[in-house]
Amino acid sequence: MPERLADRRIPAGDDFLSRDEIDAITPERLIARMQALKPLVAERAAAAEKERRPDDDVWAALRRSGYFYLYVPRRFGGLEYDPDTYISATLPIAEACPSTGWTACFAAEHNWLIAQMPEATQAEVWGHTPYVIAPSAASPPGIATPVDGGFRLSGRWKWGTVVMHADWIMLNALEPVEGGAPVVRMMLLRAEQVTVLDTWQMAGMAATGSNDIIVEDVFIPEAYQFAVQPVRSGRGNGRAVHGPGLYGSPMLPNLCVTAAIPALGAARQAVQLCRERLGQHVKLGSMSTSVEKPAGQMRLARADLLARSAERTIRAAARENLLLGEIDEPEQTTERIRLRAEIAIAVQQCVEAVRTCCEAVGSSVHALDNPMQRLLRDVQVMQSHIVYDLDVATELHGRALVGLPPNSLLL
Repeated sequence: MPERLADRRIPAGDDFLSRDEIDAITPERLIARMQALKPLVAERAAAAEKERRPDDDVWAALRRSGYFYLYVPRRFGGLEYDPDTYISATLPIAEACPSTGWTACFAAEHNWLIAQMPEATQAEVWGHTPYVIAPSAASPPGIATPVDGGFRLSGRWKWGTVVMHADWIMLNALEPVEGGAPVVRMMLLRAEQVTVLDTWQMAGMAATGSNDIIVEDVFIPEAYQFAVQPVRSGRGNGRAVHGPGLYGSPMLPNLCVTAAIPALGAARQAVQLCRERLGQHVKLGSMSTSVEKPAGQMRLARADLLARSAERTIRAAARENLLLGEIDEPEQTTERIRLRAEIAIAVQQCVEAVRTCCEAVGSSVHALDNPMQRLLRDVQVMQSHIVYDLDVATELHGRALVGLPPNSLLL
């Protein structure tokens, strides 16, 4: 039986902001716009989960807000805001719907990857689409066969977050090297050049629409790809073109921060919903609401402190990563490993915060019309992302502490 194609929405490209509209955006205004969008995102969260993709009206509102210009360099018409603004602008969306927040923040952050392309390619891409909406799928990697002027790309990738509203596609592929290890390359192509299969059937994060992507022997020009290894340590085209700082920072900690924001949003929202629910919840056989019970108060306090601690860790890691590009190897790898482990623990704290809130407010939390059950399912699936695997992250950190080399390529 043939696999079903996904019902994706390739943008028409007729809704980009004018130069004056972009210039009028400040960090404070952008964050306020995201706060104003939160009720709409929350209202459409259940429908987005059912449709297994971000809601079209929500996505259109995000495009109009200016959010997706966050990580486009100023020299190419973007906002080039700092990670703290990125986190603060994303949190309201993630609180309302972690799946939508996940998709939106990856769409914004993937413009950081465009900044790792050759300078002429950056100018061409952002000249065509002032910001890029693109998945960056890495697993399993495809095959990039060298040919005159570029590569022939083929493969099937899973976890295609952002693909349902994409205008561009980024895909990891291996270039075979005779007698040596293959070179990992990030390939950029137009959304029209790929096939997207309707494969995303998940218990949580359903609304991300992270479907499979297929490419069959597509030519990728030399200028529309980059070798991943230098970018891992902040030594790619981003540094060469834009200098140290945001675009000269190491790649994996940026990814870890991005994927942690929706989990933090879920934790913060769970605390708020738990606070509201405790004032109404009366356990069977009790004569008073749970808000009057020490157990309810302690659970709420614990969840709140877990979320606050996680937020401090995630924000501190985002700031610190801006400086890691200035550290040489092998010391930098050790620091990247540590940051990954710290963020993984912060995500674990977010999951614990959501679970603690759900345990505090009774069985009704599991009703399908209760948003807390969606927060719980979403955050548990987020926790399964490979960068948050605590066994892997803590083993890597432990090996570094005792002077052993890394035993993973994901650094």
